[in-house]
Amino acid sequence: MEKSIKIANQNTLPAEGEGVSLREAARQFITANGLMENKGLVIAFYGKMGAGKTTFIKALCEELGVEDVITSPTFAIVNEYTVAADGLSPSGHQSNDSSLFTLHSSLIYHFDFYRIKKLEEVYDMGYEDYFYSGNLCLIEWPELIEELLPENALRVTIEEQPDGTRTIAW
Repeated sequence: MEKSIKIANQNTLPAEGEGVSLREAARQFITANGLMENKGLVIAFYGKMGAGKTTFIKALCEELGVEDVITSPTFAIVNEYTVAADGLSPSGHQSNDSSLFTLHSSLIYHFDFYRIKKLEEVYDMGYEDYFYSGNLCLIEWPELIEELLPENALRVTIEEQPDGTRTIAW
């Protein structure tokens, strides 16, 4: 892991050096990883239960212009979100919401493999159609399907620190 972002404790106002807000962390992550240009990226989020994977994915989706309700697809396994076309693009055009980015693809797939018992379940759902679709794929609990992840998947770790901050590293 070469890069990291520290997110301030979301239950308190951040003091100097305690990290950035969740939305600012999402913006920094999007910029650092070229998510505007690399629309077909598969991002695998590792972390313990309650580390903040779903919360961070929600912030990423909001920053990328998703207006749908963003929830963990624990029982559905995959949620599909539509990216609105009216965010504030990197070229600086004004938006109707607080999004700073407009993703070039129109869909984001959000996976939660927590309840997967056998890899056959993932094959049966047609994972390749999603992972190689050219759309952004955000994955929770990727360790359960590690052998199916594309080689170029971006692996991200989210850890809660004793002071309540979160560290996102990749």
